[in-house]
Amino acid sequence: MAIPNPPPENLIFFHREPNGVAYVIINRPKSLNSLTRSMMVDLAGSIKRLASDESVRVIVITGSGRAFCSGVDLTSAEDVFKGDVKDVETDLVAQMELCKKPIIGAINGFAVTAGFEIALACDLLVASKEAKFMDTHARFGIFPSWGLSQKLSRIIGPNRAREASLAATPITAEQAEKWGLVNHVVDGNELLQKAQQLAEAIIKNNQDLVLRYKAVINDGFKQDLTHALALEKERAHEYYDGMTKEQFEKMQEFIAGRSSKKSPPSKL
Repeated sequence: MAIPNPPPENLIFFHREPNGVAYVIINRPKSLNSLTRSMMVDLAGSIKRLASDESVRVIVITGSGRAFCSGVDLTSAEDVFKGDVKDVETDLVAQMELCKKPIIGAINGFAVTAGFEIALACDLLVASKEAKFMDTHARFGIFPSWGLSQKLSRIIGPNRAREASLAATPITAEQAEKWGLVNHVVDGNELLQKAQQLAEAIIKNNQDLVLRYKAVINDGFKQDLTHALALEKERAHEYYDGMTKEQFEKMQEFIAGRSSKKSPPSKL
């Protein structure tokens, strides 16, 4: 797999593969992929376009050079924090959370503050052994607004999250894997290959149910267990009530032939 090298002038670069995987690359390596306001708007627009592109099944986000994203470019902090990136249309994390398609973060290096928040907005994370996650909001006097203060504690536990955020303690790739923050840790030269393997495994499955399953996991995660179980039941009933007799027959055909290692139908 060879993704084209992004041109230096393209600070946000995206590339579609014929197999349905789209790659979004943050491409400002000399500043460790720190984000300006215009880059954040461009990233949000890229996610929105790929989310509506019927040829795209899975999105992979990564960075150029030795960082995934080192956060907001603090030389333009006021422009970012008091600018117009409050609208859902131009809010990167809002667009990631609205995206119905699975998003895989390929964390190739430093994921700091806003970069950490982008990682937490992904559905799956693959990290290189050199990756480090760090929350420096408290160090620089920046108030989190992309979810880090709430999401991290729910994934790694409140005590670990408080240490990471209040003391700005870095989380290594090894720790992140042990704590369930990332799915896999691999050598740097295997990072995109592993991300693609995960993407291809997702693409082989029933795409309608992949989208529905992502939604029910993510929506249920925001609720207590009682309400989340009720949500699952409600959506299951809605799904089966909408299925035709022909779709049930196709499901039965697949189940009967599963020992032949046939791929499931792309859409029931």
